[in-house]
Amino acid sequence: MKYQPFSVAISVYRSDNPVFFDRALESITVKQTIMPSEIVLVVDGPVPNEIDEIIHKYSLICVMKIIRLEKNHGLGNALKIATENSTYELIARMDSDDISVFNRFEQQLKCFYDNEDIDIVGGNITEFVGEESNIVATRSVPTSNDAIREYMKKRCAMNHVSVMFKKTAIMKAGGYLDWYFNEDYYLWIRMCLNGCCFFNTNTILVNVRTGKDMYARRGGLKYYRSEKKLQKFMWEKKIIGFPRYCINVFERFVIQILLPNRIRGFVFKKIARR
Repeated sequence: MKYQPFSVAISVYRSDNPVFFDRALESITVKQTIMPSEIVLVVDGPVPNEIDEIIHKYSLICVMKIIRLEKNHGLGNALKIATENSTYELIARMDSDDISVFNRFEQQLKCFYDNEDIDIVGGNITEFVGEESNIVATRSVPTSNDAIREYMKKRCAMNHVSVMFKKTAIMKAGGYLDWYFNEDYYLWIRMCLNGCCFFNTNTILVNVRTGKDMYARRGGLKYYRSEKKLQKFMWEKKIIGFPRYCINVFERFVIQILLPNRIRGFVFKKIARR
């Protein structure tokens, strides 16, 4: 079966671990059943020589479009640049330290092949600490367009690191925009408003590298304000009503502001993971 060509959008910056970055690129090139037609890599500010050596290594293996920024602009801006400079209509998202399963792209391309109406395809993720085999959590998301849209009223229904989307659909929604820790959720909401069709595969597509204290860190005033602002945007755009807005904001206030880090981590894993 012949699938259409696609790009992979990824960014890297100075604090990224070179070993993890190498493993991430390996997982989307030589370890994939279908290799990308191109990788659009945004180098988000100056990076150490070790990262540059890895970039050079993979530029010899696959087609790589490298865009270097003079200073760090943040993930949302880097992804905006990557998508705008992608050659192909289909674009897969990838992080610089995660690991895609061996047939991730083949699964997603088949979804687009089978249903031309779909605008974005994601899937479930596992999370690991240390060794890749040390899986500590799974985040499963709804699969159908209707279920995804309903879930989006409460929480983000797409695992950002797993998605592949149509460039035209993303650009019509305004593309990636900088929004503290929520550039993906903000984009999906705008795609909902544009009538885009969502789908998740109900399979694991990416194994995500995390730390023991990641869940505990998901709090603080800045994080809460970003979430509250996003909920207000959803209310103003009539995605949610005022009662749901109040519930969402209250839940986030309790979890992100009132709870101590250790308890927040426990609650977050119970609510958001299994």
